[in-house]
Amino acid sequence: MLSNDFRSIVLNSTPLIDVRAPVEFEKGSFVNAVNLPLINDKERHEIGICYKKYGNSEAVKLGHRLVSGSLKEERVKAWLDFIEQHPDAKLFCFRGGQRSKISQEWLKDAGCNITRLKGGYKAFRNYLLEQTEESCTRFKPIILGGYTGSGKTILLKTLENSIDLEGLANHRGSSFGKQITPQPTQINFENSLAYNLIQKLDKGFDNLVFEDEGNRVGSLSIPKNLATHISKAPLIILETPIQKRIEITFDEYVVEAQRVYAKDLEQYKSEMLHAMHRIERRLGSQRHNEVCKIFENAFDEQNKSGSLEAHKEWIETLLVEYYDPMYDYQIKKRAKQVEFRGSSKEILEYLATL
Repeated sequence: MLSNDFRSIVLNSTPLIDVRAPVEFEKGSFVNAVNLPLINDKERHEIGICYKKYGNSEAVKLGHRLVSGSLKEERVKAWLDFIEQHPDAKLFCFRGGQRSKISQEWLKDAGCNITRLKGGYKAFRNYLLEQTEESCTRFKPIILGGYTGSGKTILLKTLENSIDLEGLANHRGSSFGKQITPQPTQINFENSLAYNLIQKLDKGFDNLVFEDEGNRVGSLSIPKNLATHISKAPLIILETPIQKRIEITFDEYVVEAQRVYAKDLEQYKSEMLHAMHRIERRLGSQRHNEVCKIFENAFDEQNKSGSLEAHKEWIETLLVEYYDPMYDYQIKKRAKQVEFRGSSKEILEYLATL
């Protein structure tokens, strides 16, 4: 059984078995895909050498010798266990060729029929890239902007017609935005983004809301045509009082971050100082030294009393003296794009009229 109904896979969030080798999976795969390889990295390497020397037929024979007996049973069992939990699962290899066909045959021998993806990873990946490209003709983007700490992500998550680029990229979109877990690969980011676009557009939204990110989120690039499409959109500015912004930033970069680093607060301290170092050139040496000193004093106070409150001082300094002037400069250049300004409540009311 073969299928190239990729749209259905996306809309139904269909579980997938990726039978490629781990080294291939790590470079990028699909949403809801699990790596249960037919051959591991070492076996793949040996089979590749055999293929180059003696051709496809001998390479296939070697593969069957390498994966036989109890090893074959173990891999088939892993597939069967997954299928038992996810009866609608489908499987794929790189081009939908020998590896997925062999896997499908072994499962059939074990009494289990499963559909494999026609064209495999390559065909599905191309479909997602094409859909991202084509999506730009199907919706009007809206950019949600505002000062750092305004609560843009909080607001974004209340909107059904939003795409959370920071969430997909596992990054908070600033010099301090690095998460303790790494960002996905560029391929995984693009694939997840395509899933989001397809699913949102299937719901019939004419407008999609994006946070004001530019072309990149951390180390990841937003696909060029999509980034260009978004960059020309109307800009809605979320206005939030400074004390509220301090509280939002404090919750995110101190309270929540320290919860993640609970077992090693010294690592948290090191990461934050490193983030401050990254903006030293823009801050200026004197101001950078002052902010670092305020941060270290706050950390010392935390160690003494257990209170986190002192951290709000360096947060306010960075917001008012670094982030706000930088954002003001950026918005001046895009003043013609600004369509609306207001609080979260006012923005929600405004969006409801579109």
